[in-house]
Amino acid sequence: MLTALDYLVIAVYLAAVAFFGVRIAGRQTSTDDYFLGSHDLPWWVVCFSIVATETSTLTIIGLPAISYGGTLTFLQLTLGYLLGRTVVSLVLLPRYYERNLVTTYEFLGLRYGNVMRSAASVTFLVTRLLADGVRLFASAIPLKVIAMSAGFDVSYFEIIVVLGLVTVFYTMVGGIRAVVWMDVVQLIVYLFGGLTAAVLLIGEVSADWWDQVLRAGKLTVFDLGLDRSLPGILTQAYVLPTAVLGGAVFSIASHGTDQLIVQRLLACRSLRDSQRALVASAIVVMFQFALFLLIGLLLWSYYGGNTMSELGLSRTDEIFPKFIVEGLPAGLSGLLLAGIIAAAMSTLSSTVNSLASSSLMDIYQRFAKTALDEARSLTASRLLTLLWGAVLIGFASLFEDSDNAVIELGLTIASYTYGGLLGVFLLGILIKRSDQADALAAFAVTIASMIIIIFGVWYSPVEGWQFFFDPSDAEIVKYGLVAIAWPWYPLIGSAITVFFGAATSALRHR
Repeated sequence: MLTALDYLVIAVYLAAVAFFGVRIAGRQTSTDDYFLGSHDLPWWVVCFSIVATETSTLTIIGLPAISYGGTLTFLQLTLGYLLGRTVVSLVLLPRYYERNLVTTYEFLGLRYGNVMRSAASVTFLVTRLLADGVRLFASAIPLKVIAMSAGFDVSYFEIIVVLGLVTVFYTMVGGIRAVVWMDVVQLIVYLFGGLTAAVLLIGEVSADWWDQVLRAGKLTVFDLGLDRSLPGILTQAYVLPTAVLGGAVFSIASHGTDQLIVQRLLACRSLRDSQRALVASAIVVMFQFALFLLIGLLLWSYYGGNTMSELGLSRTDEIFPKFIVEGLPAGLSGLLLAGIIAAAMSTLSSTVNSLASSSLMDIYQRFAKTALDEARSLTASRLLTLLWGAVLIGFASLFEDSDNAVIELGLTIASYTYGGLLGVFLLGILIKRSDQADALAAFAVTIASMIIIIFGVWYSPVEGWQFFFDPSDAEIVKYGLVAIAWPWYPLIGSAITVFFGAATSALRHR
């Protein structure tokens, strides 16, 4: 059970983060300062900020849940992540810096026009709201465990509202500089907490815990998929071909076309610093994934491999929060929980900051009849931050009844539109004759196609591929139906965009 010391640690830590976050940000005088930190952020700070932003609570509580119930094959994705970020640093970042961009989608505006730019921005806004709605919900999971341990009966929604309100205030005042520098603090805190939890677990489990997980087949890292057919590979997320190829394209899309990440890269002092920050972040992510997957294996041994129902839990994502509350010494539980909460707040503050930047720069200022001066633009930025924070709280409440592990749910949502976004960027780079009409048509076809592919394409070992099919839960179980694995979505979507855009361009301009 948590003690008064734990609650004191949480309260003091949150207050300190908010205070120093505002102090280190200083006073913003322009939107360039508010959104990009005047292009004066050190590369290593941006590197750690990228890692803290993309992992956050989903990594801390989601990865132990995955290895507790499965194996270590999730690690294969890091190879694809490293490959994808290297491609972004060599192909996309030089183009962004050449044009001195403020948002990612400004590139599409310069290449095609404002309509394509705004269409991509709107897609980004919706995707981020859904994906980070999952993140906000995930942040409420350990807090609910805390409340239950203290005898308080609170809902996920009530916790989401409180977290969201605190996050909006932090973002409105501090801007991107405060967010990025505080990310470094969050990273250090939750990595320290994770390492400490792993050391304590090793001391608590039996001496032969490694042999136990080995005998249970949980130490598998590489699944080459050699024993699977092509449909088997396409429907399994964590076999090597899917993880490396699909993970690479996913990383190119998420770190090359998503304003949430690219905004940080554009805040670096130079192109070289931006490239260094991006590639180094993949190395740090590998370490983080390995650490929290290891914690999941230790928890499996610690709890004797019991199921969630046997442990009195409703979902696997609650297994690590349960140990934090019940298994860590007084004070340390509070510190690790404070790190989880603060990391979530930092990630969410980045989200609303990027939503505000994209909606202001890519939509409002492109179509407004009267241009805003710097003072009014800064005020509008803060108001948009407030607006998007409120909307994000609403989106987060949509995921309370989901039975999926939250990390997989968040990644799946993001992959719905990443293919179309990446495809439009590639179309603009590879097909010189393509124009805005080609890009818009290809983008629309891709979004429609991905909806069909994600929701209407299933594979059964008995019946084969099923198209335009909406099965019931009973049919899924009866026929062993499985969908195409989420890492393939960006690759499929980008291929559709480039192919269709190239075809329409060739037909229209021959």
